[in-house]
Amino acid sequence: MILAASATDPNSASATRIIMHVDMDAFFASVELKRQPALRGQPVIVGGRGDPNRRGVVSTATYEARVFGIHSGMPLRTAARLCPDAVFLPVDFPAYHEASARVFDCLAEVSEYLQPVGLDEAYLDISARDDDPLVIGRQLKATIHAATELVASVGIGPNRLLAKIASDLEKPDGLTWLRRGDVPERVWPLPVRTLHGVGPRTAERLADLGVESVGDLAALSPEQLTAEFSPRHAQSLMESAQGIDERPVQTERVRKSIGRERTFQADCRSSGRLDHEARAMLEEVCERLRARHLGARTVTVKLRYRDFTTHTRSRSLSGPTDEMETLAALVHQCLFAHRLHRAVRLLGVQLSGLVASDSDEAPGAD
Repeated sequence: MILAASATDPNSASATRIIMHVDMDAFFASVELKRQPALRGQPVIVGGRGDPNRRGVVSTATYEARVFGIHSGMPLRTAARLCPDAVFLPVDFPAYHEASARVFDCLAEVSEYLQPVGLDEAYLDISARDDDPLVIGRQLKATIHAATELVASVGIGPNRLLAKIASDLEKPDGLTWLRRGDVPERVWPLPVRTLHGVGPRTAERLADLGVESVGDLAALSPEQLTAEFSPRHAQSLMESAQGIDERPVQTERVRKSIGRERTFQADCRSSGRLDHEARAMLEEVCERLRARHLGARTVTVKLRYRDFTTHTRSRSLSGPTDEMETLAALVHQCLFAHRLHRAVRLLGVQLSGLVASDSDEAPGAD
């Protein structure tokens, strides 16, 4: 449930907002460096099982590795070619969750208006506080470092868009306050991909219009944008280029799905093994479902084949459940609705249509 805005609520559009974006610097890698301080100053890459000769992607990398062009989502093999001297480490989610919990304990002390974005970043609305925002940010950074020995970058702005941009401007260990009046000088020179909602496809279409920077976008006329994009998308782009963003900080997010994926080191051709792996993944996902006191209506099984084509199959219940065997039956149906004679590269199991488990709705076949 999202807290409703009111006249005294800092999320109210009529109030003068002060939004803070907190982003932990190279979070996974920083947790690893804390455990292995001898690696400080070296290019360290965290991803998969930590073996660049096996399938997997980069989860994060230290800044010493990023100068080689390494970024999140890059195949580990590619990262190894770009930086052969890098140290590769496996992902350790329990350690990252533990560190994240300590960080969010620090954030919760600053504002009740807190919106998590993954394990390592969050938005806070500090509009109701009388303190100097830069003082709040400086104190928060110190508190996080004292509690975790990790470093955060903090951005402050009148909205989420500018706060997010601000936190990126002086990384690592940054503290930046962007005001609307700073947009022409500090935001317009940035790449247009900096803006929320500008993904690769939108960036390509903007490039066809000669747009490379945020300033280029701001210079376009409404007619030029609406000729290329829908009126709603064009309006959003125009507002973003001017530093306008009316999205509130959402103090609670409704989780839409919970899932698990596995990329096989060698393509799998065994339907029996796929069935076994899918059930094991479902057991893990069900534990997370029950820990959040949720039930699920829909099961989806995803297969990615050797040629990278990806297919999904779904089955739904009339009501939510967290009962393992009921969901396992649907997973089995979804799996065998796929073509299993082909070499499978990736298997995924997802639960969606999530509802609080104290709901009175009873599950049944749809």
